[in-house]
Amino acid sequence: MNDPMPPSKPGHVNVQAELAKERNRAAAERTLMAWIRTCLALISFGFGIDSIVSAIRSLQFANEINPIRFSRILGLAFIALGIYAMIMATIEHRQELRRIQREEYRYTPRRSLGLTVALALVGIGIYAFVGILVRAFI
Repeated sequence: MNDPMPPSKPGHVNVQAELAKERNRAAAERTLMAWIRTCLALISFGFGIDSIVSAIRSLQFANEINPIRFSRILGLAFIALGIYAMIMATIEHRQELRRIQREEYRYTPRRSLGLTVALALVGIGIYAFVGILVRAFI
């Protein structure tokens, strides 16, 4: 039998392996770009909430409205989550590129950043829900 891909020889480049590495690198880049968009949306949403709170405070009847400390905390939580996710996505991206560059690429299970962000959003959502519910009855 004639093997189409002979074993690695010094100076021999396995084209299929190199193309697979390039596909994995491109996938890692797309994943990082998706995280950048997600983090930018979270940070923007947090700034938006804070801007609305600041605008309400600057109105004439701001003394009649309870200064919404809750909303400022909510906005800061979105900003913090966006920053955390961006840092972690950058670290994961660098680690993935290092794994691809190694000769022996092996899958290693790790904690999902998407799941972590989803759970944090659930926590922020519960905080917002309870805060709005409590404010409605006070």
